[in-house]
Amino acid sequence: MSNLIEYVPRRRGGGDGKPAYYAAILRITVRTVPFSPVPRVHVAAGVRRFVTGKVYMPYGKGVSAYLLPDDSLVHDGPQPQRYAVAALEWKNGTTDWRQGGAEGMLARISALDALPSPDRLVKEADHWIHGRDGIRVAIGHQAAMGRHTIGTGLMPSERRRLIEWAEQAIAPELVPVPKLERSAYARSPKKQLKTLPSVPKNKEEKDPADLAAILEQRELNAAHNAQIVRTRLAEALEGEDLTAVVLHQNDAIRDQMIDAAESGLGLAGHRSAQGPDTWVWEAEELTVRLHARPLGALGAPLGGDDVPRRGQEHDKAIEERRTGVARAMAALREAVPGVRLAFVELDGQDAFRHAKRRTDPKHAIRLGCADAGLVTQFIRPPDPDADPEEALADAGLRTAAAWSDGLRQTGVRLVPQHTLGDTLIPSNLNQVAFHLVERRLDGPTGKQQFTPIAVLIRPGAKCVLGKSADMHEWVPYSELLKSLTGRVEDRKNSAEQSALTAAFLKKTLAQLRSAPTLVLAHAQDVRKRWPWLRNDGLEQDRLGLDGGPVQRIGLYGKQLRIVRIADGSRDETAQCWAEGEELHPELEGKQSGGIAMGLWRPRVEGDSDRVFYSSIGKSGTQSKLTNDDAKLTPHTNPTGKNAYRPTVNAWNPGLLELTVACLQPEDDAEAWATFVHQQRFSEDYRAGREGLALPLILHLARLADDYALPHEVEDAIDPTEPSAGAGGEHTSSSQLAFDFDLDDEEKGVCTDS
Repeated sequence: MSNLIEYVPRRRGGGDGKPAYYAAILRITVRTVPFSPVPRVHVAAGVRRFVTGKVYMPYGKGVSAYLLPDDSLVHDGPQPQRYAVAALEWKNGTTDWRQGGAEGMLARISALDALPSPDRLVKEADHWIHGRDGIRVAIGHQAAMGRHTIGTGLMPSERRRLIEWAEQAIAPELVPVPKLERSAYARSPKKQLKTLPSVPKNKEEKDPADLAAILEQRELNAAHNAQIVRTRLAEALEGEDLTAVVLHQNDAIRDQMIDAAESGLGLAGHRSAQGPDTWVWEAEELTVRLHARPLGALGAPLGGDDVPRRGQEHDKAIEERRTGVARAMAALREAVPGVRLAFVELDGQDAFRHAKRRTDPKHAIRLGCADAGLVTQFIRPPDPDADPEEALADAGLRTAAAWSDGLRQTGVRLVPQHTLGDTLIPSNLNQVAFHLVERRLDGPTGKQQFTPIAVLIRPGAKCVLGKSADMHEWVPYSELLKSLTGRVEDRKNSAEQSALTAAFLKKTLAQLRSAPTLVLAHAQDVRKRWPWLRNDGLEQDRLGLDGGPVQRIGLYGKQLRIVRIADGSRDETAQCWAEGEELHPELEGKQSGGIAMGLWRPRVEGDSDRVFYSSIGKSGTQSKLTNDDAKLTPHTNPTGKNAYRPTVNAWNPGLLELTVACLQPEDDAEAWATFVHQQRFSEDYRAGREGLALPLILHLARLADDYALPHEVEDAIDPTEPSAGAGGEHTSSSQLAFDFDLDDEEKGVCTDS
């Protein structure tokens, strides 16, 4: 870690703001690569930020304290040159040094009589940051603590300069690996949706005829795209209507959701009913019904004015809200048959931070909706402190994304279409992803869960399918999500979890034996219970499932292939950049870096030809950043403009390692790696144009974690059973008298009498 850097922001009205502190860091790890005997040393560059003022202490977790005394702690010893790391933790109402490490010794060293007490340190974190009483102390900032003045990450050029500087310190004993080589198959998947032409920012200066042509083409392309999505959605619903409910806190989000539904599915000319609480569109392929209801007390903080205590009190608060939501949604389902999706306007995590973390009702609402047979998608209200026009525009973007995300939970599929042809990739290929859905005791409901699941994209199937270890057949993706809520399972040790995972893998692969099948597994997720996926367990074209001897892949089927995915978590894959001067000769020698999307082959002599790397393009959220932006030192870009921007969040794409572990004879490993790379570009995701973090099917599998909410109630509502007292009047499609008052269950339809 470097010396601390101080940044003093300028206030809008003039004058200096409160100083912020941060440092550059280099992480050095030793890693291996599948099928290679040569280890790698990964050097990763980043930024560490420090707290000013009071420290928020997460319960049961530590925060890092960086300590640097002015003089040696040992008589006649050398003066310390670098920070030591200790940990503070808050538990049972007190803050203390965590015992067992360097900090345990520090508290007992007489030379550090001036070491501040933990209680004082967390109240005045920056009091010792410049040095006081012979010691400097800085407390590391965590994302859970809220916003920090300094942004995260480094952009490519600065990262390149820092890592190439570090290379000089370890040469010649260690040398850089050769540059990656672009794959011969490198292409984007086939386009299914048309690109919308950009509207010029200076519309007033644009020729009216040219502007009209752009807008007309935008409208035509949007209509084409909406019809494709509408058709896929109708297929996923198998002829049924799409019926959803918007539980809103204000009319602005309600109206934005209506606009998102209409524009996302191209329904503007098909509206047949409009308000005050119900909107209906009847297109040729599909009928869409959207019902709007106030969220009311269902969105209030758990516990009301008091934060529920951890344990039984928190469980009780979740149970009460879960039951209230389930009753309200079951009543809605009686009045509006077929409702399957709820959009809920709810304050984000910032409203439930720190001491209020157990008041967040989001998980209880999701449990209650699942009890009533609904999947859920949440959206934040407009920012009350932002400019009204900007807040409304931001809400429009977020509601459009929420609408698309909600539709995907119904199982609608817009699978990327590869460009490799049927000779290299079978036309009737199944894609299956395995994932471990887990919750620990420190999760949102305070209970544990371990559920192996599989997600399947099957040719000819109308929607994405899934199953868990206790299911015998594949079910629609939405049913898989709802089945994960509320499970409270017996605690299993690692051996029992591994045995359960192995049995599930064997059973699932046996069911798919008769058709071409590609298995995708995320290494960092599954390998702890599927040891064969570790680098030291992989054997080319040989599969191990239960810890026993590996066997030829052909014994599990003549049409089975397996690709293991590893991402950059814990620096498992190296950081990367594209060399700018290779594209721009005038930048040679200025250590410029960039971002390059594609599939890459390593060129290390003696390595296997089964390992590839996938990278994606620049994130759309980083449109105002340049590759030359810097935050560690003042810097000017090649055009001479100031590029010192410490406050922005920088971003670099990571390298996704694709290990083509098991193939059939005559298969082309590079073609299969290309297929997996192209599955990162799903066009119905806004980020899909730049690329998802994982291939689509693994992305969908990981999203199932949101529904892992283990919580037990004695009488959960069965969505297949009508409520007692349901009569003809209540099952009609007339307007529902909706009452969300949780304190008075004698009113409206929230009663279960």
